[in-house]
Amino acid sequence: MPGSPILLSSAPLKLIDKESMMSNSSNSSEDENPERGNWGNKMEFVLSCLSYAVGLGNVWRFPYVCYRNGAGAFLIPFIIMLFITGIPLVFMELSLGQYCSSGIVTLWKASPIFQGVGWAMFVVSVLISVYYNMIIAYTLYFLFASFAKILPWSACGSWSTEVCNDGELFKIKACTKTGGEWCNGGCIANMTALNETYRTAISPNCSNFTSEIKSPSDEFFHEYVLGITDGVHEMGTIRWELVGCLALAWVLVGLCLAKGIKSSGKAVYFTAFFPYVVLLILLVRGLTLEGSVDGIVYFLTPQWSQLSKAQVWADAAVQIFFSLSPCWGGLITLASYNKFRNNCFLDAIIVSVMDCVTSVFAGLVIFAIIGYMAHELNVELDQVASEGAGLAFVVYPEVVTKLPISQLWSVLFFAMLITLGLGTQIATVTTVHTTLMDYWPHVFRVNQKRRILLLVMIAVACFLLGLAFCTQGGMFILQLFDNYAATYSLLLIGLVECIGIGWVYGADRFLGDIELMLGKRPSNIWKYSWKFVAPTALLAILIFSWADFKSSKYDKYVFPLWADGLGFIITLSSIILIPAIAIYKVVCAKCTSGLGLVEVIKNLAKPADDWGPVSKEHRTERKMIDGTPTEQFESQIPFVGSQYSAEQDTKV
Repeated sequence: MPGSPILLSSAPLKLIDKESMMSNSSNSSEDENPERGNWGNKMEFVLSCLSYAVGLGNVWRFPYVCYRNGAGAFLIPFIIMLFITGIPLVFMELSLGQYCSSGIVTLWKASPIFQGVGWAMFVVSVLISVYYNMIIAYTLYFLFASFAKILPWSACGSWSTEVCNDGELFKIKACTKTGGEWCNGGCIANMTALNETYRTAISPNCSNFTSEIKSPSDEFFHEYVLGITDGVHEMGTIRWELVGCLALAWVLVGLCLAKGIKSSGKAVYFTAFFPYVVLLILLVRGLTLEGSVDGIVYFLTPQWSQLSKAQVWADAAVQIFFSLSPCWGGLITLASYNKFRNNCFLDAIIVSVMDCVTSVFAGLVIFAIIGYMAHELNVELDQVASEGAGLAFVVYPEVVTKLPISQLWSVLFFAMLITLGLGTQIATVTTVHTTLMDYWPHVFRVNQKRRILLLVMIAVACFLLGLAFCTQGGMFILQLFDNYAATYSLLLIGLVECIGIGWVYGADRFLGDIELMLGKRPSNIWKYSWKFVAPTALLAILIFSWADFKSSKYDKYVFPLWADGLGFIITLSSIILIPAIAIYKVVCAKCTSGLGLVEVIKNLAKPADDWGPVSKEHRTERKMIDGTPTEQFESQIPFVGSQYSAEQDTKV
């Protein structure tokens, strides 16, 4: 908690009156930064961060990863990794954005040679914006289909193939898995033990189902919705229904961002709270079903032996890192709209802890439902448990067909997925939008029309790029983006970001920046975390991920090597900017200054002249902390009222 002797030092900032400092900024309804704007209140910011961090992965990945890695025992490494990598990175990024009130590119006036980190985050956010909305489009399709009188995936239809099986899929799989044969709607474990006459009579109606069988929900998604091809080499034709859903998804995002953070700040009241309401309803309903308690017990029962496996700890670190979403740029962007004295430390704790609590809560809901399904089918839970798109668009749709008023539960589930997805997508698109406005303020911050025009341009461009996902082979392309757009690249970006702030800009200097905002200097624990612990953890995760590399796979289809090659190009499209922009800046500075290479690099590693808070008052206070003569500050940006220096803003 703020003020704790462990996390924040007890030495107060004596240059200003802390109480008046906090009250002036936290309670004022006026924007401190008229040019960019500020959040309407603290709640809007916290909910935006929470809505950004809590996404689809909390519902369709964490429960599966948790049970696969020791169930309840997995929570121990999960919580440890929260404090090692999660909270420190979230605190660092929220503090960065809030201190300079700048987007992910212009904030690197702190150390211009690292500006490529900001552009790498920008590219990652663009890539995520393109493919993430396609997942929302799939969910919209299922939401509309849920209003049918009879759920279309409740039985095999004209769209299904010969391997479609109504209702007994898991029972048949369980039977054949143990070497039995499925005869007349039942499993015979040992055919040879039967009377020969009887065995001969029923043999025509028996099968060991060596060929693949699929459920109606599986066939509906892959054959009817996607019309999926045989592989990534075959793209097929465009599915126009999906094009319509994708367009609608972008319209929803555009409406939420039409007035910038003023409108998105209001939208998050729904996108943040609605998923919790639905999860609670589903949990209460799930607990009334037979077998649900068995599913929850299975989910929470610790398997202590799993803690000795390195894979479990690696999965915990990966899950924390990708769940909280640092290094995408979204946290920095959202924090850049805070008032200067906002308590970003408390925000980092709240967002990080609530994200983890949500993951566990979602796990209870999912496994209550999976427990019921396993009970109904009389099979083991591990035959029903799934993750990712398979859980959202195959397993759960099949579950709701077995519930009374199945349309209601289907609508609630997919509406929840849409709000979860929109919360993340809104913040991601805001990152792209804000970055461009901050870098070219003289073009896009002139008036509201220019801002909306830029938003429309982003939406249209991403929509057109997303049409590739609307083809019959689009799921394979989406899988490549999901595997490569924000995995290895984010780890590398996070590693370089920690080096840039912790070592080059200086962790002590950064703690001084935070001291100015919070009124107390954070403990040196954070300095050591940013300089040693977090970078080491990120490097370990990166090495482990590379060592554990496997070819991309969707269902049972394994991608060819050339497809994974394309995936690595997607990864390189962002991280290549880090060295490229650093080299470009060094070459340009050397040519114009005539200095030696080492001297140029040293100069580019130092903060730019116009680095710091946007307010002249706050800049002066920061200079006084450093002991810098205040007259030296007079050349800095005054930033009074709406006067904005485009030349200095883009000079990084």
